[in-house]
Amino acid sequence: MAAAGASAVRGGLTDLDVLNHAAARAQAVIHLAQAVSGDEDLAAATAMLDGVGGGTYVHTGGSWVYGDTDGIQDETAPWNPPAIVAWRKAVEDAVLARAKNGGRPVVVQPGLLYGGDNRLIDVFYVQPGRESGAIPYLGDGANHWALIHVDDLARLYAAALSAPAGSVYLGVGGVDPTAKEVAEACARAAGLKTTSIALAEARERMGPIADAFALDQRLTSAKAQRELGRTPAHTDPLSVLGS
Repeated sequence: MAAAGASAVRGGLTDLDVLNHAAARAQAVIHLAQAVSGDEDLAAATAMLDGVGGGTYVHTGGSWVYGDTDGIQDETAPWNPPAIVAWRKAVEDAVLARAKNGGRPVVVQPGLLYGGDNRLIDVFYVQPGRESGAIPYLGDGANHWALIHVDDLARLYAAALSAPAGSVYLGVGGVDPTAKEVAEACARAAGLKTTSIALAEARERMGPIADAFALDQRLTSAKAQRELGRTPAHTDPLSVLGS
């Protein structure tokens, strides 16, 4: 980042004074860090919101908060989060409430990232698969995953800087393959097999995040396309994951 002309400010998500002072010197803030709890995330968000004042503050949520979607849904879907992300509701409500007092909060709710470093998919599926010789999927693997390419998500964040205050946007690519299809694509790329595991076993291996990976989600980014002009450029996640 420094090589690109940015000035690095060193600190962690709990260094509230650092966050506040850095935000106060910025025209806009995009909060991309992963908090470990709602209290931590809200404290960091509050520090940055207080600092940036009337500048745009873009907060990162996540698509898992909608739970099983029962078909294709958008940002108006009711929340039904698994326990691991249930804390996000109070944080997002507090962030968006700043719009009533002159703030410019925006929330982006990404799906599962792919492209480049796949992060969650890599950590919980590909790396353990390399160790065991087979990449797992839960049950019959028929549940859908809402994915977005990292480049499309980056463009959405940039566009969100000019969004109306109080807006919420799903960050998804519009193609929701099944968990089994994702596992098969990752297995092709890694030269491995796939295997089905029960949810109980997945919980033992992964912890509570297993319930999030078991969700059946089909989501649309139509609102972001309509309001921000952001149409996903990457619409074939399986070919990327399988290469």
